Formats: sequence, structure tokens, C-alpha cells
Amino acid sequence: MTTTECPERPLLPVGKIVAVGRNYADHVREMGGGAADPPVLFLKPSSALVAGGGAIALPAFSHEVHHEVELVVRVGRGGERFAPADAARAIDACAVGLDLTARDLQSEARKRGEPWAVAKGFDGSAPISALVPVDDLRELSDLGLALTLNGVARQQGHVAQMVLPIADLVAFVSSRFRLEPGDLIFTGTPAGVGPVHAGDVVVATLGRPGAAPLARLDVRFVAPAASIVR
Repeated sequence: MTTTECPERPLLPVGKIVAVGRNYADHVREMGGGAADPPVLFLKPSSALVAGGGAIALPAFSHEVHHEVELVVRVGRGGERFAPADAARAIDACAVGLDLTARDLQSEARKRGEPWAVAKGFDGSAPISALVPVDDLRELSDLGLALTLNGVARQQGHVAQMVLPIADLVAFVSSRFRLEPGDLIFTGTPAGVGPVHAGDVVVATLGRPGAAPLARLDVRFVAPAASIVR
């Protein structure tokens, strides 16, 4: 298990990472989907998590890794089949994160009707910032997401643009997977996704427009790592 740190909350083990696709209409259109397509859920293993960002080695088996900036929420109270009001009370922290995607592997998997497990779940594919306590989930709807690549703006969106609002989304996830304390939910990405390469620096932020970021994640991509035996 991997642990995540929240400045005012204790460390919690991360049992699973649930990620959401197709939760921003502009990104759905960007990827060639239809406006009525419902959000899709997929899982990342805990080994995908990189708490705090820093240097991340690109996978040797992919030649097209894309950045996707996302609001991440942490489950503080477990349960299943939440009503939206109960889902709102289940979340105790948030962060900004990247859902890194091996797009070439994902495209090939789609053609063959195979799962996205490797394309979405490779080691290091889920870096997140430090966690920030959340007392009222409604406050997150006022936040914006932004990502720069080597200082150039690439992604910008607003949590209020989600197809499923946060409480409804968490309730939906809990209807498919029992949620446990420490679980992380990546809530989807706005348009503007694109490739990263060794040497690139990505800065992802979450916050209110015109104010200092509530959360910031800095990632520097490096060449694939050599074999490691432990």
C-alpha cells in the first residue's frame, strides 16, 4: 500500500485509485466522443501513485504519453451506494493530479477491444500534489484547473464544467465500487491533453482564478529507467 499525506490529517493507506473518463464535455469532443456518452470508470494500482510529484520516468514501452490534469479527491469515510449528500460527507481532502496516459497503447487496446490497464495504470501514472483538507465539498465547484508544459499553457478548465458534479460523481463511483478510507478518485480532465517527452516540465494547479493556487504539482519527465531489482 502507498500512503498520502494531508497537512492537517493523518496518513491513510491508498487501497485503490478510481479514475474517471469523459467527465468534461470539451474533452469528450476532443477525443471524438459524443455529447451523450456517460463517464467511464477505470482503476489504477497504488504503484501508479507519486505523492508530491518530482522526477517521473516515462515508460519504455510507450512512445506517446499524454498529460491530463485533474481534480483528485480522497475518501475519508468508506461505504457503498452513497446518496449524493452522503458522498459529499465522505470526502475529506483534495489535490491536483495528472492522469498520465500511454495514448498509443490505449488506442491499440481500443481497436482490439482490450482493457486499458497498462495504458492508464503504469508505474508513476498518477502523480498528485500535497493533499488539502476539504470541509465542504461545494467549495470545490469554485475551483479552476490549469496545466503548463515548459511554461506554455496547455490545459485550462473549471470544476463546475464537469458532466457529473463532484457529489454525484462520488455517489456514482460508490455504486460500482465500495469506497474505503484513503481511496483516491481522479475526477476527469478538461480539453487540451497532449504528449510529454523526457526533459519536459509540467506544472499543474488547482485554485480560484486570480488567487494563489490551493494546490500545485511540479513534474519533470525523464527517460525510461533502467531495470530495478529489489
